[in-house]
Amino acid sequence: MELIWREQVIEQLDWHWQNQLRPRLAGLTDEEYFWEPVPDCWSVRPRGTSTTPMAFGTGDFTFDFAPGDAQPAPVTTIAWRLAHVIVGVFGERVASHFGGPPLSWREFDYAGTAAGALDQLDAGYARWLAGVRGLDDAGMAKPVGPAEGPYAEYPMGALVLHINREAIHHGAEIALLRDLYLRR
Repeated sequence: MELIWREQVIEQLDWHWQNQLRPRLAGLTDEEYFWEPVPDCWSVRPRGTSTTPMAFGTGDFTFDFAPGDAQPAPVTTIAWRLAHVIVGVFGERVASHFGGPPLSWREFDYAGTAAGALDQLDAGYARWLAGVRGLDDAGMAKPVGPAEGPYAEYPMGALVLHINREAIHHGAEIALLRDLYLRR
């Protein structure tokens, strides 16, 4: 049997999405979405209540942020992690590489409910997957370009693998937070 890398890369994320990550998000409540397992968590918060030096967003809720690399890195809520995947993992890349709507951390309408965030996540994932499925071998080999900064010369396939890692990594963190919430 011939190994077709493009199909394997697509299947890697979609299998994880369909069989692990998305089922683990079923039933997510607003209480879980905003739960802070330790003091000083970063989260998505009602406008004007951020606990960080910066708060991004255009709607009623904002995304906690601070410049630089905090040490130790902050613990983040499910709300924050979902927003990271929605905007930074899928959204910005769909906008940069697949003609999706412009998207940025500063100008995003962050969800104030778990259901709203899951709708945003599903839409972002669907746009990302459609874009990747539209790539042929030449598209996977093409450099990603200036949208990826110092990685501009990397092939699109490398970005696709990176996004797979990001979605799997952050999905596992969210699943762990759900496990901890259940057993708190």
